[in-house]
Amino acid sequence: MEWPDHGGQPKKILELKGINKDDLYVDFSANINPLGPPMALKESFIEAFNQFEKYPDPNYEEATKLVATHEGVRQEQTLLTNGGSEAIFLVAQQFTGEKALIIEPTFSEYERACHVFQLSVTHLSLQQEDHFSFPLEKVISKMEEVDVVFLCRPNNPTGTVVDIEDIKAVLEKGIECQTTIVIDEAFIHFLPSHITDLAFLIDHYANLVLLRSLTKIFSIPSLRLGYVVAREEMIFQLKRSQIPWSVNGIVTSILPCLVTQHEFIDETKAWLQGQLKLLTTELSRLGFYYSPTLVNFYLLRDLDRQADTEQLFLYLLENNIIPRHTHTFKGLDGNYLRLAVRTEAENNFLLQTLRRWRDRQC
Repeated sequence: MEWPDHGGQPKKILELKGINKDDLYVDFSANINPLGPPMALKESFIEAFNQFEKYPDPNYEEATKLVATHEGVRQEQTLLTNGGSEAIFLVAQQFTGEKALIIEPTFSEYERACHVFQLSVTHLSLQQEDHFSFPLEKVISKMEEVDVVFLCRPNNPTGTVVDIEDIKAVLEKGIECQTTIVIDEAFIHFLPSHITDLAFLIDHYANLVLLRSLTKIFSIPSLRLGYVVAREEMIFQLKRSQIPWSVNGIVTSILPCLVTQHEFIDETKAWLQGQLKLLTTELSRLGFYYSPTLVNFYLLRDLDRQADTEQLFLYLLENNIIPRHTHTFKGLDGNYLRLAVRTEAENNFLLQTLRRWRDRQC
């Protein structure tokens, strides 16, 4: 069976499984903010109609300045991209024909980009028995063998976060062995406020490249808006490889609205932590394993029936819930489901369905 590489494709999943459903399903497979988009964006988007007949600035001067100010870095350290995926491919291109290290399970586009640009890939695996914690010593032991390391923080699909001291240790080793550390922080805006993002490290480590996205937190994946934060030399090289007008003018015209949505982000963080507490408490009571996530998605497995993940997947589909399979995540091999944190009503619907699944086993 040819499984989709990404979430957010419910009709494709239903077709693959031969299930006929109308639109009354809940999609738990896509990791976007169920509270968004913010209402202020609607007015901004309507105003963007006036940009339809205009070419965007090919250098994105004003838009880049807005994002740089939002991140607390210099404009010369910022590059707008057509979503996070373009950022990944642009960075991978800088290491064409070289060697990469990827810590799995993680977002599949790192390896795909490496294959496109003929990088040979070494893998290290996170382990459930270690709660998917970051294997610092193993990573450091491999770094002299590679030119670039791809990390995801918070990691997709586990929702776990590499400690900042471990990040610094990896960066220090990278300086020593001339290895670049690429850290994808696409879901950074969902983390509790006490966990620091890594933009402040850019001036301290020339080998650090950060990838970011605004589509997840603001629930606008169709608009494709990402960016890279790195030292000026790397940004210069990435710009040289980027196609002209990569980011459309409608997206850049709504940036002034997006970068002022601090209250919306704070409300999302508070809401999410409340929902995670409710979900994890009940999942534990029902006997399900969940990864120690800090963001808006998590891995799920039935501890009582660990071999029956495929049956659980089908059961959820038949009950109008679309989970994310894990067949395309290296190291998971379909043995877990990834589920997004949805609205309170939808999360309760999921829990009720899982209770019925558990009652069937009694």
